[in-house]
Amino acid sequence: MGEPAAPAGEPYNLRSDGRPGIDGYLGDFRRGPAVFTLYHLGADHPGRAERINAYLLDVDDGAGPRECCRFTDDPDDVPEWSSTWLGDDWCRWLLKQCRVLIEDPDTS
Repeated sequence: MGEPAAPAGEPYNLRSDGRPGIDGYLGDFRRGPAVFTLYHLGADHPGRAERINAYLLDVDDGAGPRECCRFTDDPDDVPEWSSTWLGDDWCRWLLKQCRVLIEDPDTS
């Protein structure tokens, strides 16, 4: 899918945290009417070999981007789901799709 499409008259989409949608963009996927977009937020200590990377998953069902989840690539870390998504049946599937994008980002 490449770079996120910009709304009419806008230079780019915004993430749920207000940053430009091109910052850290890894790709997106759909389920039902919702579009989920994954962003790489960076590493805890970039100079360290065993750095831990953080990610943001946004969801947009037509009302604009909202945070769905934040997680890291630390296997002992527990994803932080927004209250709307906490315990939702889609959570495991969403994380699986995120892992696919992390391994093969859609940034071409």
